[in-house]
Amino acid sequence: MTDERPAAAPGLRERKKRRTRDALLRAALLLFISQGYEQTTVDEITDAVDVSQRTFFRYFANKEEVAFAAQELAESHLLAALRARPAAEGPLTALRAAVRDTWDTLDEALSEVVPFDLYMRTYQLIESTPALLAVHLRRCTELEEHIARLIAEREGLDVDADPRPRVAVAAFSGVMRVTGRLWGQGGDASVAALRDMTDAYLDRIGPALAADWR
Repeated sequence: MTDERPAAAPGLRERKKRRTRDALLRAALLLFISQGYEQTTVDEITDAVDVSQRTFFRYFANKEEVAFAAQELAESHLLAALRARPAAEGPLTALRAAVRDTWDTLDEALSEVVPFDLYMRTYQLIESTPALLAVHLRRCTELEEHIARLIAEREGLDVDADPRPRVAVAAFSGVMRVTGRLWGQGGDASVAALRDMTDAYLDRIGPALAADWR
């Protein structure tokens, strides 16, 4: 007689593993914000969740990976929003709409993993921590290349033969980096403040590229 019970155990194990990973992520981010990224040890993170170091390294390679875990989720959400934009939209219109869609829905997308406020405070931490900012800039470069290839695909272009997708994404991403840095240095950590600042700066791309500023 064979055991025909449904394979429920793997599902339960996966949910338990997800809860452990999310608990480690939340504990790490809270510690990073409260006492600083470089001052926080893996031992402190595992103690907060009451698990071993071995368990931590089962889910994260190092502190850097856990610091950017929520950012990675947000980036995936942005890419999905861009893929969902109507094909008739131009590149910059689609990018701007995708960013706004991401801001409007990111709270819900992250809610099962980290509170949205914790995500936003982590973003500020990254912008103000030199070791994390260097990694952030490298990740931004990789994300820009991914977005440029998506834009080229939308427009039916060869990204390596036509420079326009990379140029458009570089201009757009440059604005995003400037506003992210300025927002991170400010006192208002709300998404509304970041959205308003980004909108204001994106409105200036055209005038900034004009031949004569006088």
